[in-house]
Amino acid sequence: MCNSVKKVTDFNNDLVCYAVKNPKWLQLHQLCRFICGTLIGFIVTTQLHYMLLQKPSCLLSPNKIFSHKNFPPEFPVDDVINISNLSENKRLIFVGVMTAQKYLDTRALAIHNTWGKTVPGKLIFFSSSSSRTNHSLPLIPLKNVDDSYPPQKKSFLMLKFMHDHFIDDFEWFMRADDDVYIRTDYLEGFLRSINSSKPQFIGQAGVGNKAEFGQLSLQADENFCMGGPGMILSRDTLRLLIPHIRYCLKNLYSTHEDVEVGRCIRKFVGIPCTWSYEMQSIFYHSFSGEEVFTGRLKTKEIHRAITLHPIKQPAYLYRIHSYFYGLQSQNLRYNSLNLYREILDMENLLQDVKPFGNSEQLLHFNTSILGMKPILNKFNPTSTDETLTWDFISKHIYSAGSLNPKKRLESYQQLAVNDVVMEIMEIINKYSKQRGRVIDFKEILYGYVRENPLFGVDYILDMLLTYRKYRGKKMTVPVRRHAYLQKAFSQLEFKEEYSQNSHPPPLDALQTHVNIIVPLYGRLENFKRFINNIENVCLQVGEKIGLAVIFFDSDNEDPTESKMVFDDLKRKYPSYDIRLMETKGPFSRASALEIGAKAFSLDSLLFFVDVDIVLDLGVMERIRLNTMQSKQVYFPIVFSEYDPEYIENDSELPYLSEERGYWRQFGYGIVSIYHSDLIDVGGF
Repeated sequence: MCNSVKKVTDFNNDLVCYAVKNPKWLQLHQLCRFICGTLIGFIVTTQLHYMLLQKPSCLLSPNKIFSHKNFPPEFPVDDVINISNLSENKRLIFVGVMTAQKYLDTRALAIHNTWGKTVPGKLIFFSSSSSRTNHSLPLIPLKNVDDSYPPQKKSFLMLKFMHDHFIDDFEWFMRADDDVYIRTDYLEGFLRSINSSKPQFIGQAGVGNKAEFGQLSLQADENFCMGGPGMILSRDTLRLLIPHIRYCLKNLYSTHEDVEVGRCIRKFVGIPCTWSYEMQSIFYHSFSGEEVFTGRLKTKEIHRAITLHPIKQPAYLYRIHSYFYGLQSQNLRYNSLNLYREILDMENLLQDVKPFGNSEQLLHFNTSILGMKPILNKFNPTSTDETLTWDFISKHIYSAGSLNPKKRLESYQQLAVNDVVMEIMEIINKYSKQRGRVIDFKEILYGYVRENPLFGVDYILDMLLTYRKYRGKKMTVPVRRHAYLQKAFSQLEFKEEYSQNSHPPPLDALQTHVNIIVPLYGRLENFKRFINNIENVCLQVGEKIGLAVIFFDSDNEDPTESKMVFDDLKRKYPSYDIRLMETKGPFSRASALEIGAKAFSLDSLLFFVDVDIVLDLGVMERIRLNTMQSKQVYFPIVFSEYDPEYIENDSELPYLSEERGYWRQFGYGIVSIYHSDLIDVGGF
């Protein structure tokens, strides 16, 4: 124990003894220490705060982090950040795509090859310090940054790079993920309608999902822009944010980098993410999982969006890009129709009756047809045979011109009707916000449709709708409306990819062996017909083929006769590669074709077919011409015949007609493909 002392305890719970001889002197001493400590702390804090404000890069200096000496000698940093080739109207926005090494050759490359080429400004990919790629991607590896999750440091330093190199060159700055698709034309129109000279923070506002609600340290009036569909900062927002990113990185409250960026902007710029209901559809994020955007693309959500997220598989990003190009082509064709209509109006006003030359006659013909207004009585038949009949549609389609007057709507017909309805509703609701009402589609009660090869497709639809008024006196009532529509055809377009005179097919393509693989399980009579057909159209005419029959034992038939048929064929044509491959277990077409494929080399051309298919003389040539290794596979369209004997006995009917049979819509089991391509897509 300590004598004549005051006992205190330190942080480690150790006993410490202080001599107490003069209590007054001790109190004065403690007061002086308190005053001096407070004064020194105030001076240090003030000086540090001044340094952060006046020299925000003292700890994150671009000279230390982004200087050229910090990049590998072979890294073309000057080429990446060069914007000298951008015109003034192409300096609207800088897009930084945050990615990782493992996605550079997949997702990042897909972005670079699609929407990245049409950005009205500059696009750069940002990844970890060790990231490299063999592709010509504009890539910045951020110093002292790895690809670990969460990527808060990567996100903040990416924003700092934008500020340090491009703050005076662009009006807007966007942080994007590598699994987003951006409609750059829509984005440009959207941003040019907004004042970029003041702080703006634009995106889909979020406060966290149900599991995270209340756990992100957000106040009642705080939010963040969700990073997935993208966040956009104006120049002033980025300029005010950057001096404080060190503080924000040192004071993280969650594992979500988009939440932390939003919190930092709210604290130091003083603005939240845009509180607007429309942003949910403009910056569209789907919660449907990775299967989103893999189905039908003609939906109102996709058509309204500027950004679409998430697209995890690059193949679907290419698909979406192709779809939007198709929409642009559709708009161009519509604009061309309007021009033809204006030309026809001018001709009628001027009453131009001058004789036309050859080229002018064609122009006049196109103008007279394509320039007509969209009305339902364009076509005037000269005889009863030319009369266009209407098909009645409800749950089924009733057609007077078909042998089967009542049948279900085929998939292409259903898609066409759905597309028409969606376009109608877009037109009806175009000004719904200004009018304070919205009209929803419920169902088609009935309708009529007809096709005119010269003018287009006509529709008369009786639709059940729901009228909802949300401004003023709110109300919801069902309404019924008739729609009279015409989808006009535009000018005929065609593309000739092969001309026998100018571009003959490669000689080796015409000499390629076609290896026919067919599974067999019973069905003796069909097998006899198939073997006879192969002999007539292939073996007797010297076609270069191979044949592999994958044989399963059947409980209902004796396999002996089937094997005898096969042995007779092999004995008759000994120079051909003809194989019988017996296998055990229950019959499976997919496993049979997989077994047959493995019997041939990777460069072999395989043709998968069934024993009930009849081949014609030209099928092998079509297989060779239309199947290209690493580029294209070939799915022949199958014509199903009602009765082969009926065809032979009736020579007056054309070979391919409705009376004889019909074209299959789902004949995808018959396919020709190279073995290497079959493996690349995962086999069966």
